[in-house]
Amino acid sequence: MVTLKEATSKSDIKEFVKFPFSLYKGSTYWVPPLITDEMDTFDKEKNPAFKTARMWLYLAYKNDKIVGRVAAIINTLEVEQQNIKKMRFGWCDFIDDTEVSETLIDKVKELAESENMDHVEGPLGFSNLDKVGVLTEGFKTLGTMVTWYNHPYYQSHYERLGFQKEKEYVENTMPTAKADPSFFYRINELVKKRYSLREVNVKNKKELLEYVDPMFDLLDLTYSGLASYAPISEEQREYIKNRFMGFVDPEFIKFVVDKDDNLVAFAVVLPSFAEAMQKAKGKLFPFGWYHLMQARKSCERAIFYLIGVHPDYQNKGVTAIIFNQYHKTFTKRGVKTGIRTPELSDNLAARQIWKHVQPTVHKRRCTYRLDV
Repeated sequence: MVTLKEATSKSDIKEFVKFPFSLYKGSTYWVPPLITDEMDTFDKEKNPAFKTARMWLYLAYKNDKIVGRVAAIINTLEVEQQNIKKMRFGWCDFIDDTEVSETLIDKVKELAESENMDHVEGPLGFSNLDKVGVLTEGFKTLGTMVTWYNHPYYQSHYERLGFQKEKEYVENTMPTAKADPSFFYRINELVKKRYSLREVNVKNKKELLEYVDPMFDLLDLTYSGLASYAPISEEQREYIKNRFMGFVDPEFIKFVVDKDDNLVAFAVVLPSFAEAMQKAKGKLFPFGWYHLMQARKSCERAIFYLIGVHPDYQNKGVTAIIFNQYHKTFTKRGVKTGIRTPELSDNLAARQIWKHVQPTVHKRRCTYRLDV
């Protein structure tokens, strides 16, 4: 028999955070999060996402052992401003036991009904900047620190419970070391001259911070046309800055400005910390920080985390300026492979951005929907 317990105390939440460490023990493809980072994610005093969201955490037990977990989330901005009556669910992990997965999802459905939601969808986080989707292809390729990993049986569990695929995402790799720079250099020069643009390469975190707020403004502009996108609040901006600044390498952040120094495009690339996170095993001390710092200094893989282009400059070749700069940086730093975070499979605009860098799909994932 499976029983559920709502995780409300700090010790309960720590058990919630640590469950995947046993579920994926020995996996060469799962990238463990930092335990302290995950604990902060669920801390209502530290994570500003709770100002516009409500969350319930549940642990599943069988024979007095934790066998599953799930988070149920209501994004109030989504419900009240966009009139999308959706109960999100995420951080959903379970052993290969249909009784466990059914018990967890039944609880999410029960909460959705009690809160007058008309459907549930997941796996999703609080917002658009969180991890998304259940992995459906690419189980034998290394994950990243910004995506969820799961066992292959998850998909069949969701489908058995009546879920339908809602959104499909693809993840690509790009052979940056083999890219021909001549195309980007030529287009880069033409675009800069035609629109009076120039690239900005920051040298340190102090210079980087001067562009962070304009970058968030531009991010909102870039994605405001997506029905599911909610603007990032000032508090969330500060939280993201504090959370990721330790991972950011200023040399991997690129900006493009116009003749008046207004930001028109940006890209955020992170060194791949996957192997370092595996070595850290969820802990910064005593040796976690060392592994992460080593990964910053020397990495052959880099993650394209965010890219934004002002609507007035989309489809005008501005990304060639960014890619031209990255080719120089990657050559200097020895980066051989670029990894893209999940993008909607039907996002044609994104395909146009990347078509000249030989992308190859190496993972697919999706969210599932169930009406209640």
